Amino acid sequence: MTTHLTRREALRAAAAAAAALAFPLLVQGCGSSPGAAGEVESDSDPDRARLRTWGGWIRGEFRTNPGLTTGRAGARVGEFAIGTPYEAFTLEAYIKAGGDPSQPEPLFLSLTRFDCVSLVESALAVARASDEAEPTTWERFAREMERMRYRGGVRGNYSTRLHYFSEWISDGAKRNMLRDLGEELGGVRDVRPLRFMTEHRGSYPALAHDDVFREIGEMERRLDASPRWMIPTERIPDVADRIESGDVLAFATAIPGLDVTHAAFAYRDSLGVLRVLHAPLSGGVVEITARTLPEYVAAIRRSTGILVARPLPGEPG
Repeated sequence: MTTHLTRREALRAAAAAAAALAFPLLVQGCGSSPGAAGEVESDSDPDRARLRTWGGWIRGEFRTNPGLTTGRAGARVGEFAIGTPYEAFTLEAYIKAGGDPSQPEPLFLSLTRFDCVSLVESALAVARASDEAEPTTWERFAREMERMRYRGGVRGNYSTRLHYFSEWISDGAKRNMLRDLGEELGGVRDVRPLRFMTEHRGSYPALAHDDVFREIGEMERRLDASPRWMIPTERIPDVADRIESGDVLAFATAIPGLDVTHAAFAYRDSLGVLRVLHAPLSGGVVEITARTLPEYVAAIRRSTGILVARPLPGEPG
């Protein structure tokens, strides 16, 4: 997960455990870029052009298909994004450029490059910003991104970002933006404490700031009261028929202190076969897997199963 490194993002499994630990997912999405605190940063024209085009298509689909769900609309946006380049660690760019993580973060938005979490967030943000007759605006898209990326939907400093993807799910569920399907799909509770960020302080430039390090530690301890509902790898084939296109997937891991290592959309192809629509580090672009979801999860090193959440419209942005 990738969120956030969180938003978010991403422990990418590498040949050696040490290499894997060098790339924590934790929700890291395609996020912040150098800019003054509180600014909205973007790639400008190419991104806005995509928003206009994609938003128009999605508005048309909402009009012609009244039963279109937020998740399915998000997966449709994900289809539009196929072939878009993968880019990691953009949310941390402002810190590496000398920004202060204890101050409000700039909100970086991109529809022309993604990591795993920012693809999910951006596709859902386009879908939610395009569910009315009016043209999809950059301002509403930005607000929808902010609602997903930060605790309670309120952007503050680095510590307010949803860094563990399991909290991205639980926080969204509290605000009726998602429904956590883990328990109803027969998941088991993952009660392991999440301490990856504070135990790997050197991997997170923001944690060099003592106040931010303290705040992240407090956040991790609060999450002890919120175990994750995880569907074990061996049970996925038994519940696959209850997973829909556009459901959000997070890939759980046995790595100590970490909840997930990747995020994606569930995707049913034209034959109804359940696959994964995602922005993988390995492939370098947004893609749909050739493997089925059960096959894909089984091939992930140190995988223990999946978290599943169904997107909902949520309150208006």
